[in-house]
Amino acid sequence: MAQTDNTRNNAAHRKHRTRRHGTPHPTTLRRTLRREAPSIVGLLVDERDFAAMRRYRTFPFDDHTAYLHQVEGLLKALAAQGTHATVALFDPEDYAEFCAESGIDADTGAGRSRFTAEIAAAGATVTYTGQRLSDLVPVLVSRAVRRATWEYATLRLTEVGDCADCGQDIGRAAFDRASHLILRLLETAGPGSHHLVCSVPTDHDQLMAVLHTHRDTTGPARLDSTEGAEFATVLAVAVALEARAGVVLRTSAPDSPDRVHGWRLADGGLAPLTAGEVFNAYCTDADTGEPVPPESGVEYCAGFDIGADAPEPHH
Repeated sequence: MAQTDNTRNNAAHRKHRTRRHGTPHPTTLRRTLRREAPSIVGLLVDERDFAAMRRYRTFPFDDHTAYLHQVEGLLKALAAQGTHATVALFDPEDYAEFCAESGIDADTGAGRSRFTAEIAAAGATVTYTGQRLSDLVPVLVSRAVRRATWEYATLRLTEVGDCADCGQDIGRAAFDRASHLILRLLETAGPGSHHLVCSVPTDHDQLMAVLHTHRDTTGPARLDSTEGAEFATVLAVAVALEARAGVVLRTSAPDSPDRVHGWRLADGGLAPLTAGEVFNAYCTDADTGEPVPPESGVEYCAGFDIGADAPEPHH
């Protein structure tokens, strides 16, 4: 009997050693996987969205400030564990629509979790890197606005259809034209850090896109591919619809004042504005029409000719 007990003890000891020095314990493996699994946090950024979610019985918060404090604490805890965390914009109206279309009970934590995963896969997100929530929210909102603008502009291009005379896809031709105009503009602008803004008035709102680029004394301009596509799509809407549009370029370079140039869309191309027109456009509030004081250390310059070597707009 004693020998049998010793045998069992030795076997248990060997099993313990195998787990410690060989394959980790299943609990340890799950903890490791949990640390390596990314986390997504859906964020209600303002009081109005927060109030809309309070109609759900299972939504546990009743104060927006306290809610934001808890979210920030969660993000810090995830970062402390070495877990990659992403923040997505949670829109209550989109959530209700999603649940209705998917047949999901909206008044459940599982429903909120599934919707958060969906918007993170297809919408605007910001990676949490330890920044304050007050700094993260404006970036998240800006990305969401850019995403919505891009989707709307893409839809408008799709709706234009084909040219009745030649059968050409007007939206595709307009996008090719806009892309070429942007590349020509950046090539002609020369070295420096460039900030471009394109605005296109529409029936219901104003489409706006922003593009940041940098170009050294040698080599082409470096730009974010997503920003570039967004900018080209918005400009393409104006080209396709033959709408009014304006493009402003601000260039910064070491040891020199910033230079601001401007163009308007005309006949499928970018026609340079005069220095006075650039000054008036840049120093006028777009919402009120009131004059805005000019910035110190900024030169307001006429737009430069970017050449006509570009794909022709549709017939």
